[in-house]
Amino acid sequence: MAVIYKKSYTQHLPNNTQIVERNGKKMAMWVDGKGKKHFDEITTGQKGQIKIIRYSPIYLAQYRNAAGEMVYESTGCRDEQAARHVLAELVKREEHIRAGILSSQQCRTADYAKLSLKEHTESYLEHLQAKTIRGKRVSVAHRKNVQGQLEKLITDCKFKRLIDITRDIMERWMNKSEETGMGARTRNTYRAAVVGFCNWCVETDRMAANPLSRLCAADEHADRRRTRRALTEEELNRFFTAAQLRPLAEYGRESLALPAKEKKGRSTWQKEPFDFERLQELAEKGREVLKDKPQLIQNLEWLGYERSLIYKVLALTGLRKGELASITIGQVWLDGKQSYLDLKAKDEKAGRGAQIPLRKDLADEIKSFLRKKSTQFGKLPFDAPLFYIPKDFIKIFDRDLSAAGISKCDDRGRTLDIHALRHTFGTHLSKAGVAPRVAQAAMRHSSIDLTMNIYTDPTLLDVAGAINALPKFGASQSNSIKIA
Repeated sequence: MAVIYKKSYTQHLPNNTQIVERNGKKMAMWVDGKGKKHFDEITTGQKGQIKIIRYSPIYLAQYRNAAGEMVYESTGCRDEQAARHVLAELVKREEHIRAGILSSQQCRTADYAKLSLKEHTESYLEHLQAKTIRGKRVSVAHRKNVQGQLEKLITDCKFKRLIDITRDIMERWMNKSEETGMGARTRNTYRAAVVGFCNWCVETDRMAANPLSRLCAADEHADRRRTRRALTEEELNRFFTAAQLRPLAEYGRESLALPAKEKKGRSTWQKEPFDFERLQELAEKGREVLKDKPQLIQNLEWLGYERSLIYKVLALTGLRKGELASITIGQVWLDGKQSYLDLKAKDEKAGRGAQIPLRKDLADEIKSFLRKKSTQFGKLPFDAPLFYIPKDFIKIFDRDLSAAGISKCDDRGRTLDIHALRHTFGTHLSKAGVAPRVAQAAMRHSSIDLTMNIYTDPTLLDVAGAINALPKFGASQSNSIKIA
């Protein structure tokens, strides 16, 4: 039997309640804080006290589902006629399921359609928090990015329910974003966030199909906002030297008064800019300034030594910053015929894991580094990180670039950052004549196109030399031809 009703509950008598008789029944008369007068039925509690009976303002529906189980569900209606209509629809749906006209999956989808988009996105973010990929949890930073991207799309596109998410609306948003200057890669991150959300909705029966499955991605190759370049051999040597000397050289710089026009508030001075040619001199000055603090001098020298080696390892292995940060001392193998770093699958971007070979001179430097580190800090546990890489390492990288006299952005608009050391690795593999397939394996790329076109800087390749090395086709024949 299907019925609608209002749920009742008891409540202690409000202050200043009077028991009166109305329509032949004893009732409690009381006035609420807004001055409205109420007449409620009364009952006797378990301990003999008088209580009032109150009813929920929303009608509930009671009916049997297709499996014969009794179901209690809110109609969401305050009006009795509207609640009866909702009950009729619920009963009709269960009859269709019983007859095989509708599936239980379709019914779940219909139920989810009633929820607001905010409720769905909150559940999706909880799913991302619990999700693991190759044994690794989804990072907090990624979850925050996804949350911000979905919230912006919901606001910009005025999505209210799942049914509002359509390909047409998203295509208009992407076109409008392009017109306002948003880069292709940024647009694709928003696209990836909402497509991933819709895929999850399909998996959890919230949507029957993903309406954005054929939403075209923006062409990042035609609209690249950040083009990295590779460092030359001479630049690398300067960079490694600057990274090693800069911590001490910072203390050797003099303070210079700012010009009157540039003084703002308490900012009246600045440190003299770095000059690579004077970097050694500044480091010696810094050592002189700190002569009474030998421990600080030792710490700064160690800091520069470690940073320089970090950059060298990145440039000679092609490791990403996060991958190198995951390497522990127990993952360093230096005693075999071929030294290597054991990169675990959960820490590699592709999730396959790899043994990163080390050149002999680099392996010797790492071995020396570990020996000095154990001397300075004591016995090193196997699970200790090989290198200390702080979160703001990009800022340190930029300051080391400046100290080396290397511009972060060249005259062609190409930039340098930590990931540019991976580009440097790939470029110098090609420059050294390494076969493309071998270079692809060294870079751990799934596509040789990625290795050759994205991670190889053509400006450092000797293209002119390669052209000059071509044979002189037809030279002997042309000399023998006589023109009448």
